[in-house]
Amino acid sequence: MPNLMIGPRRSPSVSALGSASGNSLSTPWRSFLTLIGVFFFWGFVAASNDILIPVFKQALNLEQAQSQMISFAFYVAYTLGSLLYLGASALWSGPGHDDLISRWGYSKALSIGLLISAVGTMLFIPAADQASFPLLLAGLMIVGLGFSLQQTVANPLVLLMGPAEGGSQRLSLAGGINNLGTTLGPLLVSYAIFGPMGDGGSTAGPTSTVLDLSSVKTPYMALGALFTLAALVFYFKDLGRPTPSGSAQGAADEGKRIFALPQVWGGMIAIFLYVGVEVATASNLPEYLRAELNLPVESFAPYVALFWASLMIGRWTGTAAMVQQGILGLSIAASRTLMRLVLPTAAFAVYMLVTALGGHDPFEHVAFVPALVVLVIADAISGGKAERQLALYAGLGMVSLVVGMLAPPQVGVYALTAVGLFCSTLWPCIFDLSLRGVGSATTKVSSALIMMIMGGGFVSVLQGYLADTPSVGIRGSFWVGVVCFAYLAFYALVLGKPRNARTAS
Repeated sequence: MPNLMIGPRRSPSVSALGSASGNSLSTPWRSFLTLIGVFFFWGFVAASNDILIPVFKQALNLEQAQSQMISFAFYVAYTLGSLLYLGASALWSGPGHDDLISRWGYSKALSIGLLISAVGTMLFIPAADQASFPLLLAGLMIVGLGFSLQQTVANPLVLLMGPAEGGSQRLSLAGGINNLGTTLGPLLVSYAIFGPMGDGGSTAGPTSTVLDLSSVKTPYMALGALFTLAALVFYFKDLGRPTPSGSAQGAADEGKRIFALPQVWGGMIAIFLYVGVEVATASNLPEYLRAELNLPVESFAPYVALFWASLMIGRWTGTAAMVQQGILGLSIAASRTLMRLVLPTAAFAVYMLVTALGGHDPFEHVAFVPALVVLVIADAISGGKAERQLALYAGLGMVSLVVGMLAPPQVGVYALTAVGLFCSTLWPCIFDLSLRGVGSATTKVSSALIMMIMGGGFVSVLQGYLADTPSVGIRGSFWVGVVCFAYLAFYALVLGKPRNARTAS
């Protein structure tokens, strides 16, 4: 596969960021590190849903497909949020601005998104106290609405904060912070509900079940307070704003040309299916643990956390390609090789540490190590090139799912958790390929991509429905993910190649 990341890809769509960064070829690290803090929040909530699913399923006697409505409500909120954003932009962006982010600026938009999510977390209090599934879904949906605006701002901004060649690596680094949240989320929420080592017991009666659900509100109240604090921090920062593209008609014409590009519309489908396979695998993993390994619900957290930690491991490993100078007297190539060994080891150690702090045995999961070896080799082969990595990791994701379905459950469970390794860098790869050369339409394309996060809801419900079908079962339901990965490989090899927007109409 030829290297498609040639020449500058940066858009002149940031007016104040240049002064923050000093020049277009350096990364403003203080602003960058502040920005990627919000990625932690997204991960914490998304992964914690996979603990709420089996807990509410057991407490309210839900079917597997019904329990997947937790994922559906959360991820479809991204689409609803994007549509609301586009509609509000058309009505209230004002003269001289293409959209609300152009009017507010990146910092204020982030602040508003965080406050919306904070409101959503407050609904967890009555939802937990009353064991109310509709209130839980409403709270998750409002949190997701806030996340939609935050993601529309943060993802393209990370790509713009430095040289074009390192855009996908910076997004991988931000994703590594996201997956620190996904690793901690299931363990902390499980600890809040069950206590250390699941003291609540899997056979708890109705009274203790209600008490467990009441415990759900504690971590989410704390999260709401952090959302509010972060909103205040961003309100008083200046991360710049997108530069208006010109006349409204010119912007509309440019948008039509941009969305006719296969890399853009194909990227929208790719985000739908990528988020779909990631979320569906994680949210159906607890049912696999119950049906195939006969584990009680309070024992699910380490496996769910391992799935999400595997995304952290993969994204930390992906940042090795960012090394631009030798370490310890080694050449750049040798230094990158060293970091490809050190970073996944460190990330796996973080998982083992937080697992131990949660009262579980971390050494129970050393069987996952061979998957890490495959990851390191795959990362070296990809060389950090977005299109090559997307194709290779999609292929490995298919292999992992097939092994998970066909192997004995003691092996299959680690093959399924290894899917997270190969989902780890797909988001930045798809974003990178989709946004190449879109110029002033960057924010609009980003919003459209964020809209497709709804795939996490639809695909997980589809897989849950198939899992409830006796002729398919939980094992056979993972074929849904194989189909998703097959399209992602096709996008990387065919649709993701950059084209000239002026010849796309």
